Amino acid sequence: MTVGYGIFSGGLDSMLSALVLREQGLEVRLLTFTSPFFDAERAILSARSIGLETRAVDLTGKYMPMLQKPRYGYGKGMNPCIDCHALMFREAGEIMAAEGGDFLFSGEVLGQRPKSQNRQAMDLVGNASGFSLDILRPLSAQLLPPTRVEELGLVDRSRLLALSGRTRKPQMELAVRYGVRDYPAPAGGCLLTDPIFARRLKELAAQGWHLDLRDVELLKTGRHFRLPGGGKLVVGRNQAENEFMEKLVRPADLVFHMDRVPGPLVILADGGGEGDRALGEAMAAAYSDAADGQADTVLVMQGERRETKEVTVRPKSEFADMMV
Repeated sequence: MTVGYGIFSGGLDSMLSALVLREQGLEVRLLTFTSPFFDAERAILSARSIGLETRAVDLTGKYMPMLQKPRYGYGKGMNPCIDCHALMFREAGEIMAAEGGDFLFSGEVLGQRPKSQNRQAMDLVGNASGFSLDILRPLSAQLLPPTRVEELGLVDRSRLLALSGRTRKPQMELAVRYGVRDYPAPAGGCLLTDPIFARRLKELAAQGWHLDLRDVELLKTGRHFRLPGGGKLVVGRNQAENEFMEKLVRPADLVFHMDRVPGPLVILADGGGEGDRALGEAMAAAYSDAADGQADTVLVMQGERRETKEVTVRPKSEFADMMV
């Protein structure tokens, strides 16, 4: 039996691409790639809803270096879409080759996303992946050159589609035909396209990258500040964020929270620079429930060390220009 390996995001297009191929009697094996910026949760549910399973493949080890220097640059945010898709197809192609599969496929639609799903971008992705002749895009196949499996007659090109553009109406009609009722609204699902997250990541990159998984997890939560001494300070916004941040603390970090009144957990990554500690103490107080002008006590921790510091609470507005 002809076997295709699909890059499966869990969106409607990827669901339909799998169904179009399965309708031909082909075996489809789904792969969902994960990283600190996107997960497999939605894809797993979508696959099950159409009677399939998807395999989660962690790209983190290869994704992080690529993100810091993508050959084809970024989109509107910090999303290196062409390099990302090429990496996914390369990994999928290696799995396909190791397991004796015949072709790769995805739910991409020609012209749906002007920058990453135009003909030039698709060609770049294919060439960069090393599997350009094996990548089938079932929803737009009749608008694209035949792939190897079409030319060999392993996939019936006449039963593939010719969708293009940004309209979703044809996909919605196909969903009705295939009985697909439960599918997510169109969305990227990638943190790198989120404006706030992308801004924070871009600011971190401007400091020289040095990006690790803890840094990425911190970017997902709290209020972020760049202090004059160069330190990165994160202030929790609620109890859930405080608890999440507490799990991310490293021994070199300075950690602040109020001693007697409710307030945020504050992390000064790796101890910050000269003068940053005093700002950390002040900001822990400013974002607490203590009243402006009130004298209070901040608990300061670093590794096993504990001490308290008396502070006078300053208004949050004093720190607004440091926020990332």
